[in-house]
Amino acid sequence: MDVSRARARRTPPVLRAALPLSAVLCVVALVPGCSGAGASGPSGSTTQAAPAAADTLQDDYQKVIKEVLPSVVQIQASSDLGSGVVYDDRGHIVTNAHVVGDERTFKVTTTNSTDELTARLVYAYPDQDLAVIKLEKLPEGLRAARFGDSAKVAVGQITLAMGSPLGLSSSVTQGIVSATGRTVSEGRSGGGTGATIANMVQTSAAINPGNSGGALVNLDGEVIGIPTLAATDPSLGNGSAPGIGFAIPASMVTTVADQVIEKGEVTDSGRAALGIAGRTVLGDGYRPAGVAVVTVTDGGGAAKAGIEPGDIVTRFEGTDVTTMQSLSEALAGKKPGDEVAVTYSRDGAEKKADVTLGEI
Repeated sequence: MDVSRARARRTPPVLRAALPLSAVLCVVALVPGCSGAGASGPSGSTTQAAPAAADTLQDDYQKVIKEVLPSVVQIQASSDLGSGVVYDDRGHIVTNAHVVGDERTFKVTTTNSTDELTARLVYAYPDQDLAVIKLEKLPEGLRAARFGDSAKVAVGQITLAMGSPLGLSSSVTQGIVSATGRTVSEGRSGGGTGATIANMVQTSAAINPGNSGGALVNLDGEVIGIPTLAATDPSLGNGSAPGIGFAIPASMVTTVADQVIEKGEVTDSGRAALGIAGRTVLGDGYRPAGVAVVTVTDGGGAAKAGIEPGDIVTRFEGTDVTTMQSLSEALAGKKPGDEVAVTYSRDGAEKKADVTLGEI
């Protein structure tokens, strides 16, 4: 599966007709009314129950939007546009590293104002595709978002994605949590960080260019993730695959943001490392066949296990390793301190080693 970053170029959006939000809400809310007493009772009960349910859900949506949308901002770099979430009352904003790119100064627009505010980069952490910027001046009405508990995110929960898709600021789309625990790799083309990110939240809420760095929110008004990637379908010319988007979980966002705000950098990533620098090697038929070890980190897990430059890693915990990306994806599901079985070849002979993983 391919993924693309949900960042927007400064080009006018092409608009197409869509159902109004209220219509979508009514359709969703009518489903439970098709069974139970409402279906077999008097005609009056059937006509009243469904609209009441729709009104309740609609009220929930509007309450959450009113509460959270003021915490979602639009971020403008020199040529690209994305979104961000106000993290605290000191003007810190969390967003994606691929939104800020290599720049250090940005223009920020809040939901309740058209004034452009200046923000400066605090720190970017491309390994997790996260970054923190800070407003130079705090506007009135700035509101920090509440971040939820990633452990409580469950498949089927209703979600709202808030951001600036295609430059349309303060936009909201709705969907559900489609899956949790996804490991997704981001390409480097077009300014991508190349990050492999574990435990991502998959959602059916529409994620479009410009949504990057915005908010994926539950009906309790909590940010449960930062929308980052959308799946693409090669059969559609790499156009977005509708209803398949991914958000960095809130737990990782707060872990990174807290360290950046307190220390100015990330000192404890929580991400496992094998302790090598490597490159993909090709085998028969010019197909990827493993990861060649270019260097090993002194005192790292690989070095302690006897792995040397020139070795070729072919398996990791029983999973075939053919490329650097596949190795990164395998590592993404592990924690520093885990012991893993690594298979590698040296001068054509297969060898095995138990490696205690370090930290990036």
